[in-house]
Amino acid sequence: MNLPDPAGVLDLIEAFRRSKTMFTGVSLGVFDRLNQGPASAAELASAMGAHPDALERLLDACAALGLLSKQDDIYTNSAAAETYLCAASPHTMSGYIRYSDQALYPMWGNLADAIREGTPRWGQTFGLDGPIFSSFFRSDEAMRDFVRGMHGFGMLTSPKVAAAFDLSGFHKIVDLGGATGHLAIAACERYSGLRGVVFDLPRVTAMAREQVALSAASDRIEVAAGDFFEDELPEADLFAVGRILHDWTDQKIEHLLRRVCQRLPADGALLVAEKLLAEDGVGPVPANMQSLNMLVVTEGKERSLGQYTRLLRAAGFAEVEGRTTGVALDAILARKSY
Repeated sequence: MNLPDPAGVLDLIEAFRRSKTMFTGVSLGVFDRLNQGPASAAELASAMGAHPDALERLLDACAALGLLSKQDDIYTNSAAAETYLCAASPHTMSGYIRYSDQALYPMWGNLADAIREGTPRWGQTFGLDGPIFSSFFRSDEAMRDFVRGMHGFGMLTSPKVAAAFDLSGFHKIVDLGGATGHLAIAACERYSGLRGVVFDLPRVTAMAREQVALSAASDRIEVAAGDFFEDELPEADLFAVGRILHDWTDQKIEHLLRRVCQRLPADGALLVAEKLLAEDGVGPVPANMQSLNMLVVTEGKERSLGQYTRLLRAAGFAEVEGRTTGVALDAILARKSY
């Protein structure tokens, strides 16, 4: 009897071990410490108060994963670790990695209950009730760490989203829930005639101003505080929502989309950045994994272009076009009229 190849099953059995290895390296400060210079396992153990043999196993595992290099028992960060895992890097994802370790990892342990009940797992896992920014991120420092990590993701995706369609005919883009402003920054840097507004909750706007100030297009980008569900939206002929719609139910999305559509002029449009599922719901794998993540964490889910098109047209948009980008987020452009 010829058995099927078990490689895929075996890989999934130990996949979480690889993730947890990287999470632990970030949590213990391995990559930040090596950012200061190469070191041996003994030196790192002494500096970090860790068990020497146990830490050496972790370091060797990180080296095997390509996160470190090891030569003559001296460890050095890889280029990827320097760029994405060190807090000092402008491209760091360490904040989101810590969030994945401290929040998502334990919450995914309750995935079966989320499937049975169809609800997020904040209460079951942490005894928390309410929005993430008012419950899990109780301190400004914790929220800042998370938002900086998401900025690292945004710097990888937003330039591709901004380039997915020709936006040169628009005059002003307002990025709703824009966080650090990476999408508005990418759009304004690409299109010299475009002005931008980053619109987000007051707790986030200070970080947005910091990032906007670093942009070559800073003189064309403003930061405004507000709640896009409740407050008056700024005037614009192009709105954007990136990693926003997947957080919510169809009903809440329809409410937001109607507000946007009503605020737009006749020739206005909405740029949506989300990972698109295939029309039958199967694949790409990152979209399926993120949809399960939305189940565990929010009341939302990932959707296909067809599903977003129905929501957008119900809200008053006439023409909807989607583009895959090759990165973690795809792009949809919905025009108010033809």
